[in-house]
Amino acid sequence: MYKEKGLLIVLSGPSGVGKGTVRKEIFSQNDAKFEYSISMTTRKPREGEVDGVDYFFKSREEFEQLIEQGKLLEYAEFVGNYYGTPVDYVRDTIENGRDVFLEIEVQGARQVREKFPEALFIFLAPPSLSELRNRIVTRGTETEDVISKRLQTAKEEIEMMDLYDYVVENDEVKLACERIKSIVVAEHCKRERISKRYQIMLEAE
Repeated sequence: MYKEKGLLIVLSGPSGVGKGTVRKEIFSQNDAKFEYSISMTTRKPREGEVDGVDYFFKSREEFEQLIEQGKLLEYAEFVGNYYGTPVDYVRDTIENGRDVFLEIEVQGARQVREKFPEALFIFLAPPSLSELRNRIVTRGTETEDVISKRLQTAKEEIEMMDLYDYVVENDEVKLACERIKSIVVAEHCKRERISKRYQIMLEAE
């Protein structure tokens, strides 16, 4: 029996746009049927964290070996520890017909586009740069210099919008979530995704 593959859904956008908030809202809803992509890291597990649930915990040597083998969709190093997305977990989940949801930074999305071009790329955009600035300012105690650098980076990231298939404005979190879910439904209805199922059905007659 033919089984349709799942989708890799990549949600990305500039810092401060609300990616994490939107992702949490989507996963809090009863109709969310996505698997959240579990990241891999070289940092030590914190109290209560479970390997394979919170993160895949690896040694630095193991992680660097996986980089060399091309086993990571994307990765980066923060404060002396590696973080990345294991490609085998994503592929296995998709092969089993389940959608995988990946929330990452724009640079990470660029890496995924190179290795997994068939993924669904959604860019979460701010209503305006002034609104993005307000969100960055209200996040914490960053200095004016840091805020300016973040805004400059955000402008550069917005210019990379062409890497994506869809753009969703995050004017209201619930509205942004509904738009994202609608995009996923539309992708599943694409002719090239479902035509094989009907070909098999016709051949069986």
